[in-house]
Amino acid sequence: IVQVEGIELARTMAIVRAVSPRSQIVFDDHNAETELQRRNMLTDLRQPRRWVAATYSWVQVQRLRRFERWACQTADAVTAVSATDAAHLATLMPEPPPPITVIPNCIDVEAYQVAAAGAVPETRFDLVFVGKMDYRPNVDAVLWFADAVWPGIRARRPAATWAIVGQKPHARLERLRGVPGITLTGWVERVQPYLAGAAVVLMPFRVGSGTRLKLLEAMAAGRALVSTPIGAEGYPAAHGRELLLAETAAEMEAAVLHLLDDPAARARLGAAAVQFAARYDWRRVIPAFDAVYADVLRNAEDAEGTQKAQR
Repeated sequence: IVQVEGIELARTMAIVRAVSPRSQIVFDDHNAETELQRRNMLTDLRQPRRWVAATYSWVQVQRLRRFERWACQTADAVTAVSATDAAHLATLMPEPPPPITVIPNCIDVEAYQVAAAGAVPETRFDLVFVGKMDYRPNVDAVLWFADAVWPGIRARRPAATWAIVGQKPHARLERLRGVPGITLTGWVERVQPYLAGAAVVLMPFRVGSGTRLKLLEAMAAGRALVSTPIGAEGYPAAHGRELLLAETAAEMEAAVLHLLDDPAARARLGAAAVQFAARYDWRRVIPAFDAVYADVLRNAEDAEGTQKAQR
C-alpha cells in the first residue's frame, strides 16, 4: 500500500502505477482543493483591487477540478477529513462517485494540555491567532480581523492585546506591525505557551476547506474560541457549547468582547472544548485507517481472483 498525502504529492500516483502496478494507492486529500480555490476567488471578487487575483483563482479552479478528479479516480481509496469535503469531492466525479471514507484530522491531545504548556508572562495576550503566516487563508483571516474587527475592540478596550503567532509572516502583514496592541511573533519554538496564555483564541476565516487543526489544539488547551462558520467547518462543535460562532464583523466583535468581559463564560466554553478535543486524538483514528487498508487489500485480492478465474 502506498499512501499519498495531499494534492501536492498526487502526481506521484502516476509513478507508482508505472513502477509498481500491483501496489494499492490510498489518497488522503487534506483539503477539497478545488473548493478552497473557488472560495479564494469569491473572496477576492469582493474587493476590486483583488480582481486580478480573482481571475488567477478562476483559472486555478478549472485546472484543479480536472487534476483533483484525476487524483481521486486514480487512487484505489480516497479519504477526506470531513463529510463536507467528501461531498465536495463527490461533485467532481461521474455518477455514482467512488466511495470516499471520512477520517477526521486529529492531534496529540496531551501535547496541548494547559498543565503541560508552560505559559510565561511574555506569552499572555487577550487574543491569539496561530498559523503559518504565509498561507493564504491565514493571511486573509488576520487582515480581515485587523481591518474590520480590531478597531472596535480597541475602542472598547484600549489596552487589549493580540498576538499573531506563526512563521514566515507574509509581506501583506507588515502594515500590522505598527498597529497598537498587535504583536507578530514570527517563528516560535512552541505554540502551546501562547495558547495557554490566551484569553480568547481567534478563528476568523473567510476562506478554506478541510478542517483546521488549530481549532483542536486550542480546544485541547481549554481555550475559549471565537470562529467563523468556515473556521469550524467539518467539526460538530456547537455555538454556545464548545465555542462561539460569528459570521460578520459586528458579530465577531461582540463575541470577543463578551468573552473578554466574562471569565466564567470563557471557563465554561474551555471546559466543554477540552471534552470535545478528546474525541480527536490520533490514537482514536488509527483503526479507521487500518480498516481502509484492509478493504483495499481485500478488493485487490478479489479482483486478482476474478482475473485468474476468467483465464
